[in-house]
Amino acid sequence: MALDSVNHPVSTWTSPDAALAQPLVDDLARDYDERYGLNDGIPSSVELSRYPAELFAPARGGAFLILEQAGTAVAGGAFMRLDDKTAEMKRVWTHPDHRRRGLAGRVMAELEGEARIRGYRRVNLTTGARQPEAVGLYLHLGYVPLFDVEGDYEAISYLRFTKSLVD
Repeated sequence: MALDSVNHPVSTWTSPDAALAQPLVDDLARDYDERYGLNDGIPSSVELSRYPAELFAPARGGAFLILEQAGTAVAGGAFMRLDDKTAEMKRVWTHPDHRRRGLAGRVMAELEGEARIRGYRRVNLTTGARQPEAVGLYLHLGYVPLFDVEGDYEAISYLRFTKSLVD
């Protein structure tokens, strides 16, 4: 989708270790640390290192998307292969200066579309208890919660969702 990148973000398929992606990934790490603090003395952003860049490479069944505006990453997300029919969404993020513009929904739509093209029939994702805006987004986009939405999110901890990509 090539639009005027000064006023409208353009889509770029890349890698999480690409220079374009780095500011967005760094901001995601900052947010994790601010929201969740230390876990057993370890910064919460260490979570990002659990999934190396190669898991998001097309050759491994993954994808990494950045929306860029005027050469700057403003939103992004990725998926990785879980099995032949299932992808897992990861690292969905919008820079704080660009929120409330529908960018996260656009990222999700583009990721879901790419997952369909690749033959995935289902997507899963997990978000944290202290990310209510993510919970709201995923519910709005038709993701099915695999937890009690009326429950104590802190006690549940990992909030898991799933969505069929088959119409």
